[in-house]
Formats: sequence, structure tokens, C-alpha cells
Amino acid sequence: MRESTSLAEPRSGPLAWYGRVMRLFAGTSMVVLVVVMVVQVVARYVFNASLIWAEELCRYILVWQTFVLIGLAYSRGEFVSVDIVTDLLKPRARYALKLVTAVPVVAFLALLTAYGYLFAGRFAHQTVPAFDFIWTSITGHEAGLTVWWIYVSVPIGCALLILHIVGSLVAEGRALFGPAHRLPDTPHHWTT
Repeated sequence: MRESTSLAEPRSGPLAWYGRVMRLFAGTSMVVLVVVMVVQVVARYVFNASLIWAEELCRYILVWQTFVLIGLAYSRGEFVSVDIVTDLLKPRARYALKLVTAVPVVAFLALLTAYGYLFAGRFAHQTVPAFDFIWTSITGHEAGLTVWWIYVSVPIGCALLILHIVGSLVAEGRALFGPAHRLPDTPHHWTT
């Protein structure tokens, strides 16, 4: 099995900050998800009462996790892939194949970004029942959070994935055609 082809994560600068924010979002949202589900199970089976908003809230958290964190998973090489053909190619041919396959993928993601944003805009006036119920229970009036905030996760996630794909191709192209002429996943030998 070949090692991941992901590039090293930067330790400083805006990309490092972005990585930290995404990891913080992943961890925090997962903690909220687990806590809400544990409370729901305890309420249902111990107190014979159910939180009517728990399932809906967890569903929305999972949607945001899926779309917003997909770019980070791509950059870390965590997608399932079959590398039988690409392993047979030389590094430059492998890069050319990645470039050719990235064009339709990026075009499709760009369409999803544009039309996803338009689609989300259609629901700018429909409120999220779970948040309204929670907020009304706490404060006495509705939160007014719209479904737009749920649906906008799709175009945001697609736009972030485009940036990850393009960034990966640029970094790999620099490594391949730059002064060192080596890919990040290929071993290099020191010469003296």
C-alpha cells in the first residue's frame, strides 16, 4: 500500500490558521453531536421523555461537517481511491492525469457552488423548527434562524473543495517542475 499523497500541512500563515479553524470546527461540532445524542438517549430511556429537537439538530450538524470538512479530508489524502493505474505511471504522467481529471471535477463543483447558493436563497424565509423550539424554550420568543443556514453548507463546502483541489495541484506542480524536481510522496536522495 502506498503512503498518502497529501502535502505537508503548513505550520504558519493563513493556511495553518485555516487548518486549525477546520480542526476546531470538527472537534467542537463532534462534541456537541455526541453530547446531544447522549442526552437524548438518557432522556428517552431513563426519564421516558424525548428531546424533540435533538435528531434535527444532529442532522444539521452532520450536514455542515460533511460539506465543510470534505476539503480538509481531500488535502489529507483521506478519500478512498484505486491507485492501480496511477502507480504504474511516472510522476509527470501521474500529475498530467490528475490535472485532466481535476478539470471536470472543478467545473462540476463550481456549478454546485453557484446553483447551491441560488437554491439556498429560496429558503431564506423558512425557519428551522428545532432552533426555534430551543430558543423559544429558553427566551420565550423565536430565534428566526432560517433554513438558508443549513443549505448554504453545500456551496461553501464545494467552494472550499475547489480551493483544496487547485491548491493541491499547484503545490504538486511546483514540487514536480520546481528546482527540486521531486514529488512530496517520492523519496529523495541527498547528494554531496
